[in-house]
Amino acid sequence: MLREREPGVTESKRKTVGRPAGNGKAASGHSQSLVRGLNILEGLAAAPGGLALSDIAQIVGLAPSTTHRLLQALHQQGFIAQDAEMGVWHIDAKTFRVGNAFLEARDFVATARPFLHQLTAETEETANLGIRDQGMAVFLAQSESPQMMRMITRLGSRAPLHASGVGKALLAWLPRDEVERILHTRGLDKVTPNTLDTPSRLRDALGEIRRQGYACDREEHAIGLNCVAATLHDENGLPLAAISVSGPAARIPEARLAELGGLVSRAAREITARLGGRLPGAQD
Repeated sequence: MLREREPGVTESKRKTVGRPAGNGKAASGHSQSLVRGLNILEGLAAAPGGLALSDIAQIVGLAPSTTHRLLQALHQQGFIAQDAEMGVWHIDAKTFRVGNAFLEARDFVATARPFLHQLTAETEETANLGIRDQGMAVFLAQSESPQMMRMITRLGSRAPLHASGVGKALLAWLPRDEVERILHTRGLDKVTPNTLDTPSRLRDALGEIRRQGYACDREEHAIGLNCVAATLHDENGLPLAAISVSGPAARIPEARLAELGGLVSRAAREITARLGGRLPGAQD
């Protein structure tokens, strides 16, 4: 990219413009502070109610005095704020804007939103979109049900891959070695009595998902909540994201799962096509 010469900056001075002052040790110190600050933001993002100084210090493994200095720096830049009455820290609007830039940069979120709204209109249930991140399902977008009793997931919240409709839809189309690595790293915690908590049961379920084209969560993540999900595929046929329809088991009984599975899988195929993706097994 062409850029105009800066007035008053000679060629000899230009060589040092943009370089950190001081020796390598100082640069390393700045990097360490940056990592610690990002760890604080990550911890606060996972705690909607906010965290006290002592809790944050424990999360990042630093002394309270050091932690407080980092909090003040983040506060001055507008990334976090403190509740004066409760004394707890929480993420602020600037952090939200940075995170939201990720959603806007990933076209599949914008592309999927009209389909989520359409699914809600057709089913009167909540529709979601999620991705896989560090062995968990992360929810990025949602269209809320108009029903008084409805399923609501906080954007950015996480769920185990093996114990959620979106998660299982993503797992089903991953390479087998990748699935085994996730199972080895994350394990199969029993979230509810219905959670698939053995490798053999999960493998059988993933095979069924591939055969029928959608995943079902039968109160495996939360008692009283059922879910149907299907996968969005990238240009290589690998899972890019997944969409789902979720609601109370009383409104989404076993008899309704196939009907919703057809709607969700159809929407997933259409979104995949819009994104230039390819269904597994399809010809280029």
